[in-house]
Amino acid sequence: MIRLLTFALLFQALSAATPNIVLIYADDLGYGDLGCYGSKAIQTPHLDRLAAGGLRFTSAYATSATCTPSRYGLLTGNYPWRKKGNRILAGDAPLTIEPGSITLPSVLRKAGYRTGVVGK
Repeated sequence: MIRLLTFALLFQALSAATPNIVLIYADDLGYGDLGCYGSKAIQTPHLDRLAAGGLRFTSAYATSATCTPSRYGLLTGNYPWRKKGNRILAGDAPLTIEPGSITLPSVLRKAGYRTGVVGK
């Protein structure tokens, strides 16, 4: 129920205006690794420029420290460990998100966005 409410609120907020959304979801990237979050050791000017003109998350938590369950949580809004068999999966594993499920990209498409993914 909370997941549906969250997606409904997101859909309502995005229906009023459609800003561009670039969601960067990276493995092994720490909070302090980007200049926009205070890193002095690593130069990230392009990401810093994107962050300066957009929304930065400053208080967030990962649902999992491993890739497959973490992506599952982001895409579905569900806690990944509540789904039996949700673990790090091989590249040729069966789908863990059932076709037709409500996901972040499906909510964005209903709001008029075109969605895509690059990477895993």
